Amino acid sequence: MKQPTSASSKVVFNTGVLYAKMLITMGITLYSTRLVLNTLGASDYGIFDLIAGVIAMLSFLNVAMTVSTQRYLSFHQGKGDFETQKKIFTNSWILHIGIGLIIAVALFALSPFLFNGFLNIPIDRISTAKAVYYFMAASIFFTIISVPFTASLNAHENMLWIAVVNIIESILKLAIAISLAYFIQTERLMVYGSLMAGLSIISFLLYATYCLKKYRECSVKDYQMDKPLMKELASFSSWNLFGALGSVGRTQGIAVLLNIFFGTIVNAAYGIANQIAGQMNFFSATMLRALNPQIMKSEGMGDRQRMLRLSMMASKFGFFLLAVIAIPCLFEMPAILKLWLKNVPDYATVFCSLILIGTLVNQLTIGLPSTVQATGKIKIYQIVVGSIWLFNVPVAYILLKNGLSAYSVLVSFVCIEFLACSFRLFFAKKIANLSIREYFNRVFLKEIIPVTLSVVVCFFIVYFIHSDFRFLLTITVSVIILCTGIYLFGLCKDEKLLINSMVRKFDKQKRLKNIEE
Repeated sequence: MKQPTSASSKVVFNTGVLYAKMLITMGITLYSTRLVLNTLGASDYGIFDLIAGVIAMLSFLNVAMTVSTQRYLSFHQGKGDFETQKKIFTNSWILHIGIGLIIAVALFALSPFLFNGFLNIPIDRISTAKAVYYFMAASIFFTIISVPFTASLNAHENMLWIAVVNIIESILKLAIAISLAYFIQTERLMVYGSLMAGLSIISFLLYATYCLKKYRECSVKDYQMDKPLMKELASFSSWNLFGALGSVGRTQGIAVLLNIFFGTIVNAAYGIANQIAGQMNFFSATMLRALNPQIMKSEGMGDRQRMLRLSMMASKFGFFLLAVIAIPCLFEMPAILKLWLKNVPDYATVFCSLILIGTLVNQLTIGLPSTVQATGKIKIYQIVVGSIWLFNVPVAYILLKNGLSAYSVLVSFVCIEFLACSFRLFFAKKIANLSIREYFNRVFLKEIIPVTLSVVVCFFIVYFIHSDFRFLLTITVSVIILCTGIYLFGLCKDEKLLINSMVRKFDKQKRLKNIEE
C-alpha cells in the first residue's frame, strides 16, 4: 500500500491506520484479559500483575525511549541529513543493547531481596512467581533493543507496519489465553509468563527484519562509533529513561505496597484498573504517535510556532478522544466490569474509576512532553516530572501505614497528576516559550462546555433510568452529546476549518471514485 506524501495527508492516513489497529487490538486484548482472569483466578492473576506487571507497562517505557531516537532521526530528516541519520541509528542500537543488559542484570540481582519475605506471596507460589519474574527480565531486554527500529518506523511515519505488528501481538495474546483456558492444565501461571515474554522476542524480530530491509539508514554493518553523538544520545536516552521509569516505578511501587498491606486479591483489582487505563490511553497515544514525527520535524525545520500548535492540538484532542469513552464508563463502571470480566475482583470498580480520572487529568497536557522532547532540553524536565510521579509511592505508604483504605492511594494518584500537569506547563513555557494564556484559551477553556454537557446527561440517565442494559444508552447518548459539543464549542476557528476542508476533500474523492466506477 502506497502511503500519502504530504504532511497533512500522512497525519490523516497514519491516524486512520492506528485507530483501525487500536479497535482491533483493544477488543482482542479485553477479551483475552477476561479469559486469563477466569482461568488463573484472582490470586494467581494478582501474582502475575505484581511480578510481571512491568510487561504491561513496557508500552510506556518503549514509547518514552523510542521518542529519544525518533527525535534525532526526525530532527535530521527535517534538515535532510541522511549520513547523520545513519550514524544515529547505529550508535543508538548499540546504546540500547547496553541499556537493556544493565536493566536485565539489575532485575536479576534484585530477585533474592524481593522473594525472601519482602513480597506478600503464598509460599507454594513463590517458585512460580520467581520464574515469571525471570521471564519478565528477558522480555524487558528484547523490548529495549527493539527501540531503534520502532523509532525508525515512527520517524518515517510508517504506522502501517507498527499496526500490523501490534495486531499480530494481540492475536497471539488471544491464542495464549485460549490455550491457557482449554489446553494447559498444570502450572498455568508459569506457562502464561513464558509465552507472554516470548511475544517480545517475536515483536523484536518483526520490527528488526522489516527496518533492515526497508530503510537505508537502518544498518548494523560498518559500525563506526561517534563518541560525541553516542554521548549526546546516551544523555538524552538516560533522562528519557528516568522519566519513563518514574511512571513505571509509580505503577509498580503502588502494586507492591497494595500487595504488602492487602495481598494478591487487591493486586488483581489493581491490575484490572491498569488494563482499563492502558486501553483507554491508546486513544490519545495513537493520535500522538501520528503527530509526534511532525512535531519533531517542525522543530528541525525551525518552525517553532507550528510545533507548539501541533502540541496544543495533541493535548486537546488527546483529552477529547479519551473523554468520549471515559465519561460514560465512569458512570457505568459496575455494569461494564460485570459484562467484561463476569467475576469482578473486590475494589476493581473504585480502582478503575479513580485511575480513569487520573488518566483524564494526564491527558490535559499530554502534548507538552513532545514540545520539550523536540527542543532537546529534557534533563531538568524529566528529573522533576519523573520525581513527582515517583512521589506517589511514599505518599501511598504513609496513607496505608496510617490505616486508610486501599483506594486512598489512587485518590492521591489523581492529585499528584494535577501537580505533574502544572509542571509540564511550566517547563513548556520556560523551554519552548509556550504562551500559558494561549494554552488555556485553545485547550482548557475549550474542554469545559463539552465535558460538562456529557457529565450532566450521563448523571440524569443514571439517576432516572434503571435497566440492565442502561449502559448502552448512556454510552450512545454521551458520545453523541460530547462529539456535538466538541464541534460546536471545543474547536478553535482554524481547527474547524481544517476539519471542514478534510471532510470536503474526502467527499470529493468519494464522488470522483463513484464517477470512475
